[in-house]
Amino acid sequence: MRLLARAAVGFLILPLLLAACSDGSSGSNGVIVFSGEGNRLNAYAPDDGDAKQTVIQTRAQDPNGWDINAQICFDPDGSRRFIAGEDTGQPNPPQGWGFFQLEGTEVGALSATRIGKLTPTYQGSSDNAENYGCGFLSDGRLVTTDVGNQAGGSGDGQLIVWFPPFDSFEVRYCKLDIAIGTAGGIWVDGDDRIYLTSARVTPGVYRYDPPYPTSNDAAGGCGKIDGTGAPLADAIQKTLFIPNDSNIPTPNAIVASPVGTFYISSVINGVIAEYDAQGRYVRRILEPPAGETLGPVPYSTGSPLGLGIDSSGTVYYADIGIVVSDGRVGPGRRTGTVRRIPFENGDPLPPITMDSGLSFPDGIGILEE
Repeated sequence: MRLLARAAVGFLILPLLLAACSDGSSGSNGVIVFSGEGNRLNAYAPDDGDAKQTVIQTRAQDPNGWDINAQICFDPDGSRRFIAGEDTGQPNPPQGWGFFQLEGTEVGALSATRIGKLTPTYQGSSDNAENYGCGFLSDGRLVTTDVGNQAGGSGDGQLIVWFPPFDSFEVRYCKLDIAIGTAGGIWVDGDDRIYLTSARVTPGVYRYDPPYPTSNDAAGGCGKIDGTGAPLADAIQKTLFIPNDSNIPTPNAIVASPVGTFYISSVINGVIAEYDAQGRYVRRILEPPAGETLGPVPYSTGSPLGLGIDSSGTVYYADIGIVVSDGRVGPGRRTGTVRRIPFENGDPLPPITMDSGLSFPDGIGILEE
């Protein structure tokens, strides 16, 4: 079971841890929403009363299951293949990212088969580095983050680029960055710029600009070696795009809206904030009601961690359900939810709860066909 899915260490969320201005439509026809929760993968049909199916069960519940978590990303090539955090049996084998083939077209009749696993080396994190972010580049390369140190110590989260094919258990990769403070969610734009959230050390949203290595050797721009002996990029172009502020003290995930703005979650204060294309603050599209404080009961609007967005601009978020208990801040017992925020005339409506009573939902993935 991954670290963030353990009640005993839920307090680590404290330091760790893009709805859109649409044209007025709040529809979600043809959308399937995926969320990792309690080490299982759930799917929801928003246009069918939020019908739910557990597509991948935990290994503890099913000998053929896999332990799933983190951000979920579908290959944009239309193959219906996807990547998700997968750490069955960790630390032997180590945590990594499972590569899956999805079958079926409707919630209730879906199935998924693991056809590969991507496993890098990790830095010397004192509290167990964990998989989280993912995104595909336009040419089919894949990028992922692992969290690194979550509660203290140096920033040693990683950003990694992977080279296809991914239906293998020895996938080639090159590390782009190995010094990220609690690395989180990823968004890749149409120009292959990578936006990555960092919740600690120097928190904010970082932007990485191409070109990136094209292979895991010097000829492809990956001629260095890190302390674990893994291939490391010769150079990167990295910018602090949006520093953390009072709206997003712990940036955790990011998505882009249909009108080019960004939405960023901050789990500790229960906010999803909007920023424009230049990284300037616009507004909050989710926040707890005025006067509401975090305590033994979660915020009524939840603690948004993972984010997803569909083409209509509806935002989906994994609410990890943090509470304050015995002086510790972390996920409560089955206090998590999955919710969505529709928009009307560009304005966010109150969030709609799609599922509740969940254990540590931490990631979202969207499939539209």
